[in-house]
Amino acid sequence: MQPYGTTSDGQSVDEIILTNASGMEVRIITYGGIITSVRVPDRDGNLANVTLGFNNFADYEARNVYFGTITGRYANRIAGGKFTLNGAQYTLALNDGANTLHGGLKGFDKQVWKAKAVNGGVELSYFSADGEEGYPGNLNAKVTYMLTDDNGLRIDYSATTDKPTIVNLTNHAYFNLSGEGSGSIQDHIVTINADRYTPVDGTLIPTGEFASVEGTPLDFRMPKAIAPGQRSNHEQIVLGRGYDHNWVLNRPNFEDTSLIFAARVYDPQSGRTMEVWTTEPGIQFYAGNFLDATRVGASGRIYRQSDGLALETQHFPDSPNQPNFPSSVLNPGQTYSTTTIYKFGAI
Repeated sequence: MQPYGTTSDGQSVDEIILTNASGMEVRIITYGGIITSVRVPDRDGNLANVTLGFNNFADYEARNVYFGTITGRYANRIAGGKFTLNGAQYTLALNDGANTLHGGLKGFDKQVWKAKAVNGGVELSYFSADGEEGYPGNLNAKVTYMLTDDNGLRIDYSATTDKPTIVNLTNHAYFNLSGEGSGSIQDHIVTINADRYTPVDGTLIPTGEFASVEGTPLDFRMPKAIAPGQRSNHEQIVLGRGYDHNWVLNRPNFEDTSLIFAARVYDPQSGRTMEVWTTEPGIQFYAGNFLDATRVGASGRIYRQSDGLALETQHFPDSPNQPNFPSSVLNPGQTYSTTTIYKFGAI
C-alpha cells in the first residue's frame, strides 16, 4: 500500500498493489474501491493492463464514468428514483435522466474506503449512514479483493444493516483484452450463460418480462463476436445504443446462490481470455456505448465508443420496483453476501 492522492476535501487516498506467483498484478485505490490496472500475460507471455482508467487521481475524482468502481448502494438503474419498502416510499437523486443510476449523485464509487490487508488480498470497508443518497438504514459494507495464483481476481461483497434497505453491489471495470487504449473490443468473442434477458424501455428500465435470447442479437449461448449484434437494428439494441442489458443467468431457481460460470471473453488478437463466475442471478453486459471521445486514458489515448466492455454481476436493474425479480431487500440480522471471480488466461 502506498499514497495515491488527496481528494478535493482533503481525504488521503491510498493505492494497493496485489501480485501473484504468475506475475499478474492488480492495482486498486481506496477512492471508490477502483481497480485502476489489471496486468495479465497474453499468449506470448507479454504483460499488459487490460482495464480502462486514468493515470492520475485528479481524473478519477473529476472525470470518471465508473471505470473500475465499486457501485452501490444500488448498482444499475432504479425507475423514477423511487421505491417502496414496507409501505414507506423512498426518493433518490436522479442522475440518469428520470432515473437513479449506480447509487446516485455520490454513490459508493465516490467514497473513500478504509483498507485492511487480508491473506491474499485487501478488505475495503465503508459505513453508509441512514439516509445517504436517500437510502434507508445504516449500512456497513465490505468488499474484499483477492488475487489467486491461477490468475483469478476474486471479489467478495458483504453488508449488514440496522433497518430494512436495498443493496446491490458490483464492480464496473471496463475490460479490453487487447490492452488498455488499444482500440475497439468489437472483435472480442463473448459467451454468456443465459437463455433469457430482461428487455428494457426507452430509458433502459426493465419492462418486467423475461424474454428468450433465441433468434436475437442477445443470444451469446455460443461464442460470437460483439460487432455484428452491436450494430444491428434490433429494437433492444437501438434502445441501448448497443449492448447494455441484464442477462438472466441459467440457474434452477432464483434462490440458488451457488458459484456458477456466467460469461467468457476471448480476444483473438492477444489470445487473452477472461471467465466470469458469480453467485449473483444476473450479469449486465455493457459494450461501452456511451464512451464519447471526451476522456483520455492511462495510455494517453482517447476512449471512443466500444473501447471497453463491462460485465457487471448483479441483481436485476430496478428490482425494488419489480415484484417478479429476485429480491434485493436486506433486513436487520441478515448479511448480504455475494462473490464474483474474474479469471484470466491465454490460448
